[in-house]
Amino acid sequence: MSRLQAEHLYKVFGRRPDEAVGRLESGADRDELRADGTTAAVIDASFAVEPGQIFVVMGLSGSGKSTLLRMLNGLLEPTAGRVLFDGQDLTALSARELRTVRSTKISMVFQHFALFPHRSVLENAGYGLEVQGVARAERERRAAEALELAGLGGWEKSWPDELSGGMQQRVGLARALATDADLLLMDESFSALDPLIRRDMQDQLLELQKRLKKTIVFITHDLNEAMRLGDRIAVMRDGRIVQFGTAEDILVRPANDYVTSFIQDVDRSRVLTAAAVMTDPQRPEAADCGCESVTTDTLVADLCAVSARVPHPVAVRNAEGEVVGVVPQSRLIGFVGDEAGEPVPCDNPVRRLPKQVSASA
Repeated sequence: MSRLQAEHLYKVFGRRPDEAVGRLESGADRDELRADGTTAAVIDASFAVEPGQIFVVMGLSGSGKSTLLRMLNGLLEPTAGRVLFDGQDLTALSARELRTVRSTKISMVFQHFALFPHRSVLENAGYGLEVQGVARAERERRAAEALELAGLGGWEKSWPDELSGGMQQRVGLARALATDADLLLMDESFSALDPLIRRDMQDQLLELQKRLKKTIVFITHDLNEAMRLGDRIAVMRDGRIVQFGTAEDILVRPANDYVTSFIQDVDRSRVLTAAAVMTDPQRPEAADCGCESVTTDTLVADLCAVSARVPHPVAVRNAEGEVVGVVPQSRLIGFVGDEAGEPVPCDNPVRRLPKQVSASA
């Protein structure tokens, strides 16, 4: 069973929202409703998030991504559709039941930290447990453990204004982790941070995910962040989800011109993996060649560095050590050639794939 499911969610603000949903279902577009003073923030959004998955919703400002997130934990009531969490219909719960779910099973990490300035770091991290009624000794123990996980061990007695922005966001993350919630909702949680700190927080989240295997819905407007964090990605535009897929799916097979324009400046060598560029392992050059090897999830950028220093193809192995593919240098150069299709040195890949080369080339 999927941990989280959204089924045909709509959120309409303005007059006669139910009537507006009917018009949208009949083919009306967002602009037609706007002319009548009605805003369709989310239109027919459906998806499933599996346990232990980071599901990223990406879109520009006004695309509806934050509104969608707030329907997932009941902060906003859908105009139509429903949200299932572990098979339970959250849209059918009473306000009291929904508060219980939010305090015990779903945690949210906000963009602007939302720390209490008059509470210590430890007290901030334990706030969700305080709301649950957990005894002080127990919540302090769990809050301290969460701070340690978030890289803030030793800062328990500090005040929020003594911390940098990145450290404050770590407190927000620790507060979510302390409740041991099954689902984390992260609304552009790193977008207010400086680039280097943002990268560090992404590293922190990925490291935590390896250990804790939480189910996470992460909202961002940054495509590189989405590609780095997301096991699966949903791209939103004008309230609608226009493409689902892995990072490789979206890079190699964009659904439309909008997605194509979004991905044009992404460094593909830092997203695509050896699994995306390898060829048949039965090719003659793969057979017992003693080739230097990489794993299926090795980034193309790292694969290029390996291929540049050896004269033979690079073998690709799975987790069991079996050769599942091979990457000749000619294949790799073609895959990271420039936009005009001209080959470039394998150890110096440029950003764009040649338009005439596909993932199966």
